[in-house]
Amino acid sequence: MSQLRPAKIIQTVSWESGRLRLIDQNALPAIMRHLDYTDWRDVVEAIRAMVVRGAPAIGCTAALGIAMAARNLIAEGREAFIERLEPIAERFRTARPTAVNLMWAVDRQMNLARNTPGSVVDIKDALMREALLMLEEDLTANRRMGWFGADLLSDNSNVLTHCNAGALATVGYGTALGVVRAAVEMGKNVHVYADETRPRLQGMKLTAWEMVQEGIPVTVIADNMAASLMRQGRVDAVVVGADRIASNGDTANKIGTYSLAVVAHHHNIPFYVAAPLSTIDRDLPNGLQIPIEQRDTREMTHIGDTRIAPEGVNVLNPAFDVTPAELISAIITEEGVLRPQYTHSIEAAFDIARKAKG
Repeated sequence: MSQLRPAKIIQTVSWESGRLRLIDQNALPAIMRHLDYTDWRDVVEAIRAMVVRGAPAIGCTAALGIAMAARNLIAEGREAFIERLEPIAERFRTARPTAVNLMWAVDRQMNLARNTPGSVVDIKDALMREALLMLEEDLTANRRMGWFGADLLSDNSNVLTHCNAGALATVGYGTALGVVRAAVEMGKNVHVYADETRPRLQGMKLTAWEMVQEGIPVTVIADNMAASLMRQGRVDAVVVGADRIASNGDTANKIGTYSLAVVAHHHNIPFYVAAPLSTIDRDLPNGLQIPIEQRDTREMTHIGDTRIAPEGVNVLNPAFDVTPAELISAIITEEGVLRPQYTHSIEAAFDIARKAKG
């Protein structure tokens, strides 16, 4: 058993001296740098350009972006203020279409703005307090998720993950990698296989970087190696994050997740999804209604400035796919581990959360 040790905190999103601060994930792993923002328009572009990415992280970033925008809005009266804030909120909502945490955070801020009594100044103050509260809630939820999920991993586990669902995809600690971190904190030995995750290579660039920072053993593999490793008995569990989960448990995550779930099912390997309740979209009955973001084809045809595909070739570049609920062994949330039938266990988890808030 490894020695019990706390995980380092990599804080992806923060509010520092009146500025929104983000880790520039496009610069990793070569350069670790922070970017500061004072204009909400630049924050929208940071989300769209994936300076910040991961459903919980972009939700919290948008919440702070709206609070920042509100601070600088000049309007006579509540109604005029909210009317001016609405198109800003819409710009954030449409920055990336698949991650429901983005819409959830924006809607939470706008509902607060409409329902906060008092003056425009009171609304501005409330929006900033709420955004900072969301950051705290995300960190707390991730730690709770981690400890619930860590019980699912045995000592000396080989865990396969896809894309990056770590501290960099959240405010800190992480969802899927939060499960790994918590298991290590419990004293378990865990080795991570990180899919490279074409075409943006978030697994190789970000997941591997996080694990190296903490001294957690990690091996990068090409996306097409996973099935072979499973057949050799070298994978004990698959743990991934999520960008949107429908009410029946169907889950949208980075493209390539669905194929992992299929081969894990074939090899009788548990396939776990780790995500906060804010990632669950109870308005969607199943995954067929989840909008799938289509990204720039240049992500496929180029690596950096070097073209790797022939000129004139047709390219598909969906950012996400949907894994059917029947391929998911469990969904790990801050309210516990949910099992099929997910329609019922998801509602039960929301009931627990609602009662806890009083």
